Amino acid sequence: MTAAQEFKLPQESYRTTQERVYFQVRDAILRGKFLPGCAITIRGLAAELNCSPMPVREALRRLTSERALEVSDTRRVKVPTMTPDKLSEICAARVALECQAAEQALPFVGDEELQQLRRLDEDVTAALTEGDIEAYVTANLEFHFTLYRLGQPHIILSLIESLWLQTAPLQHLVFQRFGMQELPDRHQDLLEAIGAGDAGRVRTAIRQDIEEGLGSISAEELL
Repeated sequence: MTAAQEFKLPQESYRTTQERVYFQVRDAILRGKFLPGCAITIRGLAAELNCSPMPVREALRRLTSERALEVSDTRRVKVPTMTPDKLSEICAARVALECQAAEQALPFVGDEELQQLRRLDEDVTAALTEGDIEAYVTANLEFHFTLYRLGQPHIILSLIESLWLQTAPLQHLVFQRFGMQELPDRHQDLLEAIGAGDAGRVRTAIRQDIEEGLGSISAEELL
């Protein structure tokens, strides 16, 4: 993958270089460019993003405050590693927030929105079938956040995004090591529940999707 593909968002979409750099680095974390324990250098990122060190430094500061990155004892910025306790806590938080976001979105899902979600799920299924990690990560993210945004949960959504940022590098690493053959997919259950307008089933499908996905990561894989 080239740097242009990894950081593919156009600069003209953003008001400032600082804003562009923040969202491009954030997007790269979500899509697994940086794996757990990976050190990130300001000069290296600035060269890849064709900008000065200042907006990179600010982007890394923001992402550190969101817990997507951390500063090591040697003052280097890196992607955090994961512990079983931390993963369990993140899993529980995601279940609570994403169940609420999905239920909040349910009244706003009409026929057009449901068809869009089905098309996005077809992309997820195709990526799983082909074993395409990058396509799967992208399609799965788009599926979930397209649903959550329908309910306009501004505060909840920012918290969900922060939790996804913390787990995305680990999940990508696990996919690279062990493949995606056993990866559970509860999207069909979720789509059927949405079509039926059943809030309880929607919450169950979201909970199972998160718990089975993150719960399948063993303690050995966190090392």
